Amino acid sequence: MASESGGTPPGPPPGARILVVGGGYVGMYTALRLQRKLKQRIRSGAAEIVVVTPEPYMTYQPFLPEAAAGSISPRHVVVPLRRVLADCRIVIGEAQRIDHAKRTATVTTLATAEDGTGAVEIPYDELVLAPGSVSRTLPVPGLAEHGIGFKTIEEAIGLRNHVIEQMDIASSTRDPAVRDAALTFVVVGGGYAGVEALAELEDMARYASRYYHNIKAEDLKWILVEASGRILPEVGDEMGLYAIRELRGRNIDVRLDTRLVTCEDRVAVLSDGSRFPTRTLVWTAGVRPAPVLAATDLPLDGRGRLRCTAQLAVEGVEHAWAAGDAAAVPDLTAAEPGRETAPNAQHAVRQAKVLAGNVLASLAGEPLREYRHAYVGSVASLGLHKGVAHVYGRKLKGYPAWLMHRTYHLSRVPTFNRKARVLAEWTLAGLFKREIVSLGSLEHPRAEFELAAGGRRPRPDGPPNGDGPPGRGDPPEPDDPQGPDDLRRNDG
Repeated sequence: MASESGGTPPGPPPGARILVVGGGYVGMYTALRLQRKLKQRIRSGAAEIVVVTPEPYMTYQPFLPEAAAGSISPRHVVVPLRRVLADCRIVIGEAQRIDHAKRTATVTTLATAEDGTGAVEIPYDELVLAPGSVSRTLPVPGLAEHGIGFKTIEEAIGLRNHVIEQMDIASSTRDPAVRDAALTFVVVGGGYAGVEALAELEDMARYASRYYHNIKAEDLKWILVEASGRILPEVGDEMGLYAIRELRGRNIDVRLDTRLVTCEDRVAVLSDGSRFPTRTLVWTAGVRPAPVLAATDLPLDGRGRLRCTAQLAVEGVEHAWAAGDAAAVPDLTAAEPGRETAPNAQHAVRQAKVLAGNVLASLAGEPLREYRHAYVGSVASLGLHKGVAHVYGRKLKGYPAWLMHRTYHLSRVPTFNRKARVLAEWTLAGLFKREIVSLGSLEHPRAEFELAAGGRRPRPDGPPNGDGPPGRGDPPEPDDPQGPDDLRRNDG
């Protein structure tokens, strides 16, 4: 087997190297099961599992809304891969290209730009592709400049800090236009991410308003924009309608059959003609497959996903496997032929178990198993003590659905360590008041030192080091009146 170029030699060539691209649901659970089954071979050098992932942790995405609301510490939403996958080789980097014909993956690491040796080529015997998905954006004017995503823990915590900061701005400004824009929050996308993020943040902001002398809960304006005629389609029409009524009962403006046309100059213009000056635009309108899939010689479907068999093997190719968001997997339990499994965590975790078993069976020359799992339903949180659920044909709403949401996800978050920490935080949250502190300075940790050293303080929504509009430490320009400033998704 060829050695890697541009990186640390891996030691003696293993008898079988399994390369896992992606550290999300499928990547982590597949590697974890392979690690358990191949422990003796790994320790003897007869096998090696290499996991290539951009981050050294797996994010449990169903908890992102609660992390944004401050109900869970950010560290407890992520699972450290080096601890969980102690017998695997973790490479923090991104796969840029995969040449399956040559069985090599070209990977850029954190050291690529530093050491000047270029990308690393990692050879492999078996390939597991689980890079997940990225946010699907549309060519909406102003979206790239002003939009905020909600797919990573960094985005969730950044959004929490941003919302509280906007309330600080509204409380201190003397300009009514700035105040109205700061207290207007627009969320685009009526799926799990959008609805739960909006519901949790609205709950948190409404609670925080009691500590502002000049902001009332009714001053906050929340708008949910959905292009289709319903929200939360996974929980069914009846529960979706209940969710709409629940949100509107909290003075949340739910706009169905409506699109975002532009958000230039911090003004959200909708397809129904409405205009909302806003300093907060959250984009959760779907996902698309990771870009690395387009840089492979593997077969893709019309949506850019890997065409897979029911055994989770890449169609027409040997020694390549995939599952999760990156894969188009036939749904053998569907009544209609040709349907594919939904890209959610419920399928991803179960697919990972079958995928790992099939990789082991392939190495041993044994028959492969087909993936087959009937979708059991969905649950969604609508804020503290509120939710909707449609599970095993039963429909729940309000407190019972919220309790089921928490119970299910507590049982599914990986590792006992994380379960215990999350449960402890929920228990303490029931005994004490919410935290309403913004730690926006975490995004620019060197700002204070740079300011002391003669630099310029970055504005909250601008780049550091003065490379942009004036910040809080600068006098405002005449034209700048703003002054201070799942059962569901699967990331692979």
